[in-house]
Amino acid sequence: MKTIIISTLTLLSSFQLFAQNDADKVEQYAEVVVTPRSLSSKVTVDIDYGEERSIWKDNRVKTDEGKLKKFNTVVDALNYMGKEGWRLVNAFPFITGNTQVYHYVFKKSFSKAEITQ
Repeated sequence: MKTIIISTLTLLSSFQLFAQNDADKVEQYAEVVVTPRSLSSKVTVDIDYGEERSIWKDNRVKTDEGKLKKFNTVVDALNYMGKEGWRLVNAFPFITGNTQVYHYVFKKSFSKAEITQ
């Protein structure tokens, strides 16, 4: 009888632990915009994390050494996002005139403590 009661309490407490973890998580989204460079086979990659943009603040992606992160190709940028823990949600092209711009939407779960407002 004790075994059944202990097993039931253990099972119920584990469900409560999972519920608390899910409640502490917040999904955040990012958008990668890829634009072809004129007269070149290279592309320009812009990553929008949703932060406020200002001419006084440099929001570009930096390496660990503080240098500007440059992406060789679209796949290089997508692999970077994957290594950072982001998951691809949607991808779509947007055509203006003769230019085709690609948009990639990513999401990632963060704990509420990690999110700064």
